[in-house]
Amino acid sequence: MIRVLITALIAAPGLAAAQTLDIQPVAQGIWALVGPKEQRNPENLGNNATFGVVVTDDGVVLIDPGGSWQGAAMIDATIDTITDQPVTHVINTGGQDHRWLGNGYWQAQGATILASKAAIEDQQDRGSMQMSNLSQLIGDGLEGTMPSHADVTFETKHTLATGGVTFEIMHFGQAHTPGDSLVWLADHDVMFTGDIVYVDRILGVGGQSNVKSWIATFEAMEAFDPGHIVPGHGQATDLSTARRDSYDYLVNLRTRIGALIDAGGDIMDAPGIDQSAWSYLEQFESLAGRNAQTTYEQMEWE
Repeated sequence: MIRVLITALIAAPGLAAAQTLDIQPVAQGIWALVGPKEQRNPENLGNNATFGVVVTDDGVVLIDPGGSWQGAAMIDATIDTITDQPVTHVINTGGQDHRWLGNGYWQAQGATILASKAAIEDQQDRGSMQMSNLSQLIGDGLEGTMPSHADVTFETKHTLATGGVTFEIMHFGQAHTPGDSLVWLADHDVMFTGDIVYVDRILGVGGQSNVKSWIATFEAMEAFDPGHIVPGHGQATDLSTARRDSYDYLVNLRTRIGALIDAGGDIMDAPGIDQSAWSYLEQFESLAGRNAQTTYEQMEWE
C-alpha cells in the first residue's frame, strides 16, 4: 500500500519528488535532500527543509522524516533514486513539523525513530497546532499523517552504530526549537545540524526559540570543526558559510537589540535595527522584523 502511494505521488502533477527535493552529494555514501525555501504548500507537502541520507552496509539512516506522511513518501521515492537499501533508522533533529510528522510513515516500514527527550516534549506541546497549520497550508497533502514519536530517546547524547557508520547524536540546548540536535559523523567529517544552521534563507526566531542558547549551541557545533555541514535549510555547505548566515546573524540580533533596550527603546522600535548585512537571504523581508521583536521579548526578561 505504501508503494502504491509513492507511485501516485510521482505520477501526480506537481508532486514529483525530483521537482521538490534536490539531491546534493556531500561525501561518500552521504547526500543532502534540499527542499524549497518557501512556505509549506501542497506541492512540497511540508518538506520545505533539508534532509540527510546516509547509506550504510545495513541500510539507510535518514536525518529527519519529512513534514507529513505523504512528504515522507516523497522522500522515500527520492531515496529510491540513490539506493535500493531500505531506511532502517530515522533521526529527528528537533520539534519542527518537518523534523517529525513523517515518523509514522517510516515506522510503518519498520524503521526505528530516534529523538532527544526535549524534542519529543516540544513535539507534544506543539503537535496539535502544527497539524492545524499544515491542514491550512498543504490541504489534502496532510491525509494519512498521524503524530507519532520516537522509539529511542536520550537526554543529551546517543551513539548509533549501524552498517559500519557511527552517528553521534547530541542535544546541547535550545536553538530554533527546545530539542534541537546535531548529528556528527566523525569518520566522514560531516555534521547534520537540523535547524541550528540555516543557509541561503534567513532563520526564523519564534516563541519556541532561544537566541542566547542558539548562539551557544552553534559554538558547540563549531568546536567539532566539521568539513561538511548539512543544514536544516539550504544547500550543504562549509563552516564559514554557516557562521555567516546563522551565527553572525544571531549575534547581530542580540547585540543590536541589547543596545536598543539600553537606550530605552521599546518593542515597536525593534524592527528598525540594522539587519541589512543579511538582506541577501531569502525571506529576509518577511522575517527580519519579527525576529527582532521576538528577540526583544526574550532579552527584556533576561
